Amino acid sequence: TRTNNTMKFSMLAIAATVMAAGVNGFAGTPLKTGRSFAVSQNVLKMSTAVDVDKKAALATAANEARGLAMDSIAAAHSGHMGLPLGAAEIGSVLYGSQMSYNAKDPQWINRDRFILSAGHGSMFIYSWLNIAGYDLPMEEVKNFRQHHSMTPGHPEFPNSEHNTPGIECTTGPLGQGVANAVGFAASEKMAEAVYNTEDHKIFGHHVFALAGDGCFQEGVSAEAAAFAAHEKLDNLIVLYDANEVTLDKMAEYTQSEDILKRYEAYGWEVYDIDGHDLDSVEETIKAAKASDNGKPKFIKCNTIIGKGMEETEGTNAAHGEAGVPYVEKAKKNIGLPEGESWYVSEGTRKYYEGVQEKNQAAYDEWQETFAAWKEANPELAKQLDDAVNDNVMSAEDMIKDIPEMGDEAEATRVSGNKVIQEISRLVPHYVSGSADLHGSTRNYINDGGNFGTGFDKSYAGKNLYFGIREHAMGSIMNGFAYHGLFKISGSTFLVFVDYFRPTVRVAGLAELNAVSWILTHDSVGVGEDGPTHQPVETVSGLRVFPNVDVMRPADAEETVAAMVSSVTRKEGPTALIFSRQNIVQNTAVSAQARREGTLKGAYVAKEETEDLELIILATGSEVPHALDVAADMPGARVVSMPCMELFERQSDDYKESVLPSSCTKRVAIEAGVTGLWYKYASKVVGIDRYGFSAPGDITMKELGMTPENLKAEIESMN
Repeated sequence: TRTNNTMKFSMLAIAATVMAAGVNGFAGTPLKTGRSFAVSQNVLKMSTAVDVDKKAALATAANEARGLAMDSIAAAHSGHMGLPLGAAEIGSVLYGSQMSYNAKDPQWINRDRFILSAGHGSMFIYSWLNIAGYDLPMEEVKNFRQHHSMTPGHPEFPNSEHNTPGIECTTGPLGQGVANAVGFAASEKMAEAVYNTEDHKIFGHHVFALAGDGCFQEGVSAEAAAFAAHEKLDNLIVLYDANEVTLDKMAEYTQSEDILKRYEAYGWEVYDIDGHDLDSVEETIKAAKASDNGKPKFIKCNTIIGKGMEETEGTNAAHGEAGVPYVEKAKKNIGLPEGESWYVSEGTRKYYEGVQEKNQAAYDEWQETFAAWKEANPELAKQLDDAVNDNVMSAEDMIKDIPEMGDEAEATRVSGNKVIQEISRLVPHYVSGSADLHGSTRNYINDGGNFGTGFDKSYAGKNLYFGIREHAMGSIMNGFAYHGLFKISGSTFLVFVDYFRPTVRVAGLAELNAVSWILTHDSVGVGEDGPTHQPVETVSGLRVFPNVDVMRPADAEETVAAMVSSVTRKEGPTALIFSRQNIVQNTAVSAQARREGTLKGAYVAKEETEDLELIILATGSEVPHALDVAADMPGARVVSMPCMELFERQSDDYKESVLPSSCTKRVAIEAGVTGLWYKYASKVVGIDRYGFSAPGDITMKELGMTPENLKAEIESMN
C-alpha cells in the first residue's frame, strides 16, 4: 500500500528538482525561425508564476511516465526506452493541457488525434493513455509486448487482434505516421467543409504527430509534407523529437541538413524549442493551435534521448533496452520512490482527473451543439452516422441498384469510371484521388469537386490530387481511413504500386476496409511504354498480402461487382486491377449472374455441354481467350476468377461446385507470373519474364496471351 507520505514525497521532490533554478527555469522562449516568436518572455514568466502548481504536476507526471516506461521495458526485456524518457515532457503537456479528448469516449468524432509516428517508442503512448484515464489498465501496461496484451510492441489501430483505446494509428514503419497524420488533417478539413454549418460547428480539431529523425529521413514524410503545405493543412502539428540519435550512430553520422529550413521551404510554420522546458512546450503548442494561417506546424523539440538514465542518455545506446540494468538507479535519481514499480502518485491521478473534468465540460458543450446540428440537418446527420458506423447497403443490394453496363467492348478502367459515379451516389462519404493520373486511370468523380485550396479547389471536393507522390498517397489514404469519416480510393498505374507497397501492407494488417486502390494498365498489354511500365509480377505480388482482396475483373459487369465489393467489404482493403485495352463482354452470361459470381471471387463463366473433361481458369483480359477456346470444346468449363482471396472465403460446397475435385485436368491463363495459379491448375499459361516495347497486341501475342497459344498448350496436355 502506498502511503500519502510517500506520494507527497514524490510530488514535492520532483517539483523541487524542477523548480530549483527558480521560476525562470521553465521560461525558455520558443524560437520561431525567420521572425520573432509571438509569445513574449514576459508573458511566459507570468504564465509560469500563475501556474506553478500545474507545472509541478506536469513535471511529476513526466517523470512517473518515465518510470512506467522503464518498468515495462525492463519486465519485457524488450522495447525502446529512449523516446519515452526523452519526450516525457511533450506527453505531459499534450495529455495534461493542450489536447482536447475524452478518455471515457475515445471515439468522440471531434477529439484531437495523436499519432506516434516513431512507433518503436510505444511505451510513451501506453504510459500516457493510462495516466490520462483511458481504459488501459495498469495490468496491461505491465504486460507490454506480451501475447494478447493491449500493449503490443508497436501501436496497433483497433482490429481483430488488439483493441487499445486511444490508439489512432498503426505505426512502426518510420515516416508513415507523419504521412498518416497528413491524411487525418486532410480528412478533418474535409469534414469541416462537408458537415459544419453557419449555425453549428461540429468539427474543428487538431492532429498531432510525434516523430523522430528516422521518420524525417524516410522519403514518405517529405512527400506528405509537401502535400500538407500545398493544401494549407494548418490543423496539423508535427512535433520533432530532435535527440540527435539514430539506432546505429549519432544522427550527425548520416544527416546534416537544416530540417527547419527544409520544412520552412515546404511552406510550414516552424519552431525550435527545448523539449524538456515545460513552458516552451506548452506555449509553443498553444501558439501553434491558435495559428490559423494556412501553414501546417513543425515544432523541433530538442531533447535528450533516454533522459534520466545517466549511463545511456544522449547516446545511441539509449534507443533500445540497453538501459534495463540501470532502471532502479534512474528511477531513484528522478525522484521516484525506491522499491516501487509502475508507480503513479495520487497527486498525478488527481491532476489528470481534473484534466478529464475540464475536457468533459468541453465535450458536454459540444454534445449540445451536435444535438442542435443534428436536429437542424437530418440528411447530413444520417450521412455522418452512416460514415462513422460504416453503414452502407449490402453488396447484393448495391449491384442491383447500379444499371447494366451494356454490351460494347471497353477497357475495365473505362467501366470503372462509369461505376465510380454510381458508387459516389450510393456512398456519399466516398472520395477518390490520383497520383497525377486521373486522365489515364479514369477514377475522377464527376461533379464531385476538387479537394484543397486555390484554383478550383475546396475542402469539400471529392477528388484529391496527390501529385506524383505515390508513397504519400498510400499513407494519406490510410490516414483518411483511420480518421473514420470517409471511404477513399486512390489510383495510379499498377506497376507503380511498388512505390507505396508498405502502405498496402499496413492497410491489410490494420484491417482498413475504407481503403481501396484503383490500379490500371494491368499487363504487358500496356504496350509501347515498354517493360518499365508493363507489370508481370505485380498482381501476384499483391495477392500474397494477407487480408488484401485483389480483384481483376474481366468485363464491365465484373467491374461493377469488384467496385461494390471494395466499398462493402468489412474486413480489409481491396486492390482493383483494371485494363488499359478494350475487353469484350461475356454476354452469354447475364449481367446479374456475372456480378453475383464476382462477389464470390470465382464463378462458371461457361458451362460444359457434355461430360466435364477440362476446366480453364482465367482472370481479367484473358477470360475472353478462355471463352474462345472453350467454344469448340463441349467438355470444357471456363471459370472466371477475378479474386482468389474472395473465392477462398466461400463455403466448401460452393468451391466444389465451381471447381469439382473430380476434374483434375485444369489449365489457367493470366498475363502475369504463373506461380500462384498452380494451387488451382496443373498447367499455367502466363508470363514469367519482363515484356518489351511494342504495340500492346503484339506484346500479348509474342508472350503467348492469345486463344491460339492457349489452345496449343491445352492440346499438349493430352
